Amino acid sequence: MRTILLIDDEHRMLDLLALFLEPHGFTCIKVDNGKKGLEIVEKEKVSLVLLDVMMPDMNGWEVSRKIRELSAIPVIMLTARSDKSDLVKGLEFGADDYITKPFDERELVARVNALLRRTKNEEADNSNTVEYGDFVLNRDSYSLHHKNIEVQLTLKEFYIIEALITRPKRTFTREQILRTAWDFNTYTDIRTVDSHIRNLREKLKTAGFPIYDFLLTVWGIGYKWN
Repeated sequence: MRTILLIDDEHRMLDLLALFLEPHGFTCIKVDNGKKGLEIVEKEKVSLVLLDVMMPDMNGWEVSRKIRELSAIPVIMLTARSDKSDLVKGLEFGADDYITKPFDERELVARVNALLRRTKNEEADNSNTVEYGDFVLNRDSYSLHHKNIEVQLTLKEFYIIEALITRPKRTFTREQILRTAWDFNTYTDIRTVDSHIRNLREKLKTAGFPIYDFLLTVWGIGYKWN
């Protein structure tokens, strides 16, 4: 049975999320602050995190960032704010998707299943690594290696790199990357692709990867792996 970690300071919201998810075969762990949530991520085997943005002491953006330091576990942020800059900020801090409150049961379950389906497909893949020159993409650890350097990727970063590196020289439009990495993307702004690419480049550059020689922008179209 798949376990979902619910992090929200409102107990009524925790109960509602569990009410929506448990009939679909999920086990829910409910915590009311980010610190407790991080402890669960470290100790328990969790399939996915549903994380509220507006919480006291440690907000959802900070919790998402710290989760990314520990794990590539899928994270969906819950927000009552529909401002695109806030939504993009959540993705920049490591979230894989977001849901704007209020939402209904069908949307919640669809987004959760979409992320879990992608994770399951990766685990079922017989090939655990993808190699391209000095680069090795590890499907078990969701990490990218270049010679002796290793960088941990978020789930979205992993899917973007996987799509590009398994089809080198091919140019992907932003729409194609969106479909590849987000799956259930009805409410996902196309600009989030550029945001993820920008953050991914900066992360890999900081680690010492020659990323600007490989992850290229094709102006007016999208991106490709050279």
